Amino acid sequence: MKSPVYFVDFRVENRKSLLDKLDKLLKPFDLPERFRPQSLVGVKLHFGERGNLAYLRPQWIRRLVEILKAIPVKPFLTDTNTLYKGSRSDAVVHLETAIHNGFDYAVVGAPLVIADGLRGNTYERIELDLPVLKEFYVAKEIYRADGLVVVSHFKGHELSGFGGAIKNIGMGGAARKGKLQQHSTIAPKVNKKKCVGCGTCAEYCPVGAPEWVEGAKKKRMRINEKKCIGCGECIAVCPEGAIQVQWNEQAVPFMKKMAEYAAAVLSHKKGRALFITFVANVSPACDCYHFNDYPIVRDLGILASEDPVAIDQAAADLVNREPSLPGAKIEAGPGEDKFRALYPQVDWTVQLAHAEEIGLGTRDYELISL
Repeated sequence: MKSPVYFVDFRVENRKSLLDKLDKLLKPFDLPERFRPQSLVGVKLHFGERGNLAYLRPQWIRRLVEILKAIPVKPFLTDTNTLYKGSRSDAVVHLETAIHNGFDYAVVGAPLVIADGLRGNTYERIELDLPVLKEFYVAKEIYRADGLVVVSHFKGHELSGFGGAIKNIGMGGAARKGKLQQHSTIAPKVNKKKCVGCGTCAEYCPVGAPEWVEGAKKKRMRINEKKCIGCGECIAVCPEGAIQVQWNEQAVPFMKKMAEYAAAVLSHKKGRALFITFVANVSPACDCYHFNDYPIVRDLGILASEDPVAIDQAAADLVNREPSLPGAKIEAGPGEDKFRALYPQVDWTVQLAHAEEIGLGTRDYELISL
């Protein structure tokens, strides 16, 4: 059976606001039936790294918040801390970045909650018997939310071909330990040049994996791989940024793990999740970078669906039907695969095929233009 995916473009009549199209897009979903009154509904989005301007405009999120409050429910904006060191690697800098990028309460009308806590180690452990992974570490406040509205900016990604709804919840719904589980199969390493031997990592590690290096010319640490449990705590607390992820996982297993994490995040939210994807400012790479390149295609519109697999497939199809923009990073005509042009070594269909295999949704969809 085909999953319905609703679509509105960015054309408007004279004196109409583009924001009104969001109201139109959400009418088919009967939100008061989906989210019970006074429930806590997380609006899962990406606040954007500092310096990146491809993330979604806060005005869209404010309109969504207004729609949700009218049900009425209690919406909150949420995301998780990053695995890498950047402007969203702990809750303090993450909130500062979100506000810097315009997601302040005064602008969006909803509070901000970092779903995996101060340093990314607040999670619920979930067991699912899936083909690749059996246990999952889902950010606690996303797990505990009564419902989710997953708002994604569709763009390219160097490891998964593109980033859409599945990545937004699969990677973005995982606590730090879950992110490390998806990206790496080995323990983090200590950068010898950066390490000052302060011992902070050893102080916070729950299993004593950081150890002093005996006989070294300067005082420094190393990670004992046999003891390491992959929680990523050391990465978060190192004041020098000396402890680094070994990004050794290949694209195919990474995408399969990401799809399975999406299934874990949604495992107890049947009928209480909705997906909205903006196919606009389709940048070549992730919003996690502190910069963004010129879009690869023109702004196309907004999609909404109950099915994360269908909405990702629809977004990819819309992009691939377009010619690339003059001056973009790639040159590709209508019908050519824009994401394979960006990242020839990545078969982005893997994430969708695996997600479909594990029952997350279907790639077979009906596009309904409103």
